[in-house]
Amino acid sequence: MHMSALDLVSVAPGFADPVFESQAAFRSCLAALATPGAVVSLGAGLEAVPGLDAAASALLLSLLDQDTRLWLSPGAADSRIATSLKFHTGCALAASPEEADFALIAGASELPPLDVFSAGSQEYPERSATVVVQVPAILDAGRLNGAAGWRLSGPGIRREARLSVPSLGADFLSQWEANGAKFPRGVDLYLSCGARLCGLPRTTRLEI
Repeated sequence: MHMSALDLVSVAPGFADPVFESQAAFRSCLAALATPGAVVSLGAGLEAVPGLDAAASALLLSLLDQDTRLWLSPGAADSRIATSLKFHTGCALAASPEEADFALIAGASELPPLDVFSAGSQEYPERSATVVVQVPAILDAGRLNGAAGWRLSGPGIRREARLSVPSLGADFLSQWEANGAKFPRGVDLYLSCGARLCGLPRTTRLEI
């Protein structure tokens, strides 16, 4: 990838040990998706890029490559975010959410309707989009303290898990139900808050 000296000034440091840290981050991402409702710590040692959570940064550095297309929501379409991710991963930027393999959403208010993202096909459901949404708070079972939250059920959950993401409103629940109804098609979702990451695979059911 050719970049000018001016471009390189905008590149944020990636993993100090790219092979080891990328593999560790990849395992954490898989664990978050395999145990919906559980929150993992990710990216705490990364130098923060303005506007980009540490967990979201580590996830994208470990999952993006030269064969993936990333869509950035308006609030995430900062030149330093784009330049850094392209430099470290070789990914391409998608012009619209419909074209994306991955999407980074700066905040819940910028999350497009889930059905605009690729849900894959019956033959290749794994070709669906993975959506990463940065949120101001993720309250898992240990942090709810009596607050209302979602009840989670489905594969990877023993009996029931609890989770609250106050910035995602009631409309999100109906969209998520429609997403699950497409199985085996459908998008998978990650929620990041600082160095905290939570996964919601398409198989997870959310109820109030």
